[in-house]
Amino acid sequence: MCGICGFTGHIDKSDKIIKKMADVITHRGPDSEGFYCDKDISMGFRRLSIIDLSGGDQPIYNDDKTKVLTFNGEIYNYKELRSELISLGHKFSTNTDSEVILQGYEAWGEKVLDRLRGMFGFAIYNLKDDSLFIARDFFGIKPVHYALVGDHFVYGSEIKSILEFPLYEKKFNAKALDTYLSFQYVLPPETFFEGVYCLLPGHFLRYKNGKITTQRYFEPTFSPDEALTEDDAADKIEKVFEESVNAHKISDVEVGCFLSSGVDSSYVSSYFAGQKTFTVGFDFGEKYNETDWAKELSEKIGVEHHSKIISSDEFWANIEKVQYYMDQPLADPSCIALYFVSKLASEYVKVVLSGEGADELFGGYTIYNEINSLKAYQKLPAGIRKMLADIVRPMPKFKGRSFIIRGANTVEKRFIGNAFMFDKTEKQMILKTGLKVSEPYEYTKKLYDRVSDYDDITKMQYLDINTWMVGDILLKADRMSMANSLELRVPFLDKEVFSVARTIPSRLRVNRKNTKYAMRKAAHRHIPEEWAKKKKLGFPVPTRVWLRDEKYYNIVKAAFNSETAKKIFNSEKLIKYLDDHYKGKEDNSRKIWTVYIFIVWYNIYFGISKISI
Repeated sequence: MCGICGFTGHIDKSDKIIKKMADVITHRGPDSEGFYCDKDISMGFRRLSIIDLSGGDQPIYNDDKTKVLTFNGEIYNYKELRSELISLGHKFSTNTDSEVILQGYEAWGEKVLDRLRGMFGFAIYNLKDDSLFIARDFFGIKPVHYALVGDHFVYGSEIKSILEFPLYEKKFNAKALDTYLSFQYVLPPETFFEGVYCLLPGHFLRYKNGKITTQRYFEPTFSPDEALTEDDAADKIEKVFEESVNAHKISDVEVGCFLSSGVDSSYVSSYFAGQKTFTVGFDFGEKYNETDWAKELSEKIGVEHHSKIISSDEFWANIEKVQYYMDQPLADPSCIALYFVSKLASEYVKVVLSGEGADELFGGYTIYNEINSLKAYQKLPAGIRKMLADIVRPMPKFKGRSFIIRGANTVEKRFIGNAFMFDKTEKQMILKTGLKVSEPYEYTKKLYDRVSDYDDITKMQYLDINTWMVGDILLKADRMSMANSLELRVPFLDKEVFSVARTIPSRLRVNRKNTKYAMRKAAHRHIPEEWAKKKKLGFPVPTRVWLRDEKYYNIVKAAFNSETAKKIFNSEKLIKYLDDHYKGKEDNSRKIWTVYIFIVWYNIYFGISKISI
């Protein structure tokens, strides 16, 4: 795992500038650095040595040194591709997976992407025609950001590198607040930095003669095989997943595994007998502490387990540091817990496997079952459902009120992903910037339109794969592991695993028995039933408890009354959210946290905070 950065064109002290851009992401690759500079481009690289420890330094060149590669990621089928390329006459100077990409690009051009199996963000510069080719992996496991700054194209694994480019004028992109306040993350390709964009998953980019063109080369579409039985589906999942885990364990250093109480990481860890697993939790009872579950499973499957209890003060003391590493605000509190488990793991190993992606590919989120719950109710005429929703909407909360309101809408109107913080009216109420705000479903509509023929469960999964998974799940996985110089691999997010997942009928993904139904059947063959059937918890963090504690209530209240808050928000509205939660009138914890994290992040990148990394 590594970090890349670069810029086209020449400016004074280019060599020092590219080194500074690389230095700021040293955490992504503390083992070595490498640079390529000429009058047309400067490329930087930081390395975390995983494969070919002595010979895999970058940049890497083709035979006649007319192409230069810097690469972040891992290619799990590199040995097979290397053999094929050698048979075609290509000569290799290293044993690393990185060189396979460059030689593959020489042989097949952009079609090399179709042959790769892995996670990646890479840049290839062609000296012959002064062009730059940049690509991001199929699901967006590894990041790529870019900006056009005058006549210079600037890119990096993290936005931090772009901010170090001296001609880039750092400006706050207020438009990004609209999606952030609804989704709890900035919806890609936008970022909170004006002119800086995120290359979308499954896309490549070309830069030549001052022009940027992007193209999608992979789209995660579903094609269910309705003839599949439960056992057929479980057989296919078990076979492809075992092969994927074995591929993801390829390394020249020791590989460990994250482990919670859930089925995803438990299934992954079942292939780690004799190796190490890692878990963190909070001292707030079983709901917020999965370490006992993880320890018990570790004993059953024969792995060496390490765990840590995160104290409240520890958690709050690291919020600023985490938001610095995130680059952009992410109001998912589990990213801070992920920082701690990554830190724990980095004390023992350089690589870990984790369970991200299983929910999106195999239908794991509880909200997906809403489709089945609403099925009978939605047989009522739409007009009657709308009338009932209008009647109960102004009423105080009661059991069934949300059911009636949500059931009045189509899935396209009611589901924008796993997080829904503020709607249009609420954003207008708390913002004082005059910013144009939208209903969240206006952003998701174009994705729903692409899969209008899918069933509702599959529509929700497709949306989450393209939004929630990219903007939240994989963003925090990359940033928090890399903040601790730890490579995180995700065997569920493998294109061969997806080739099976896309064929599983929705009735075997989500039904009244459970979510991830077929995947759980496959997992049950490797882990005890109690873990295979366990209800999904996510990565629970006790934010709602803390915000009813006077100490943490006062920390947030001070932020809501700060100059930063008053510049952007109606502070009195924020305080009302906070006070109502503190007094137990409403559970506003997620909305409070969303605004609070934004303020913390803003002060780091545009305000007064001076954090110590």
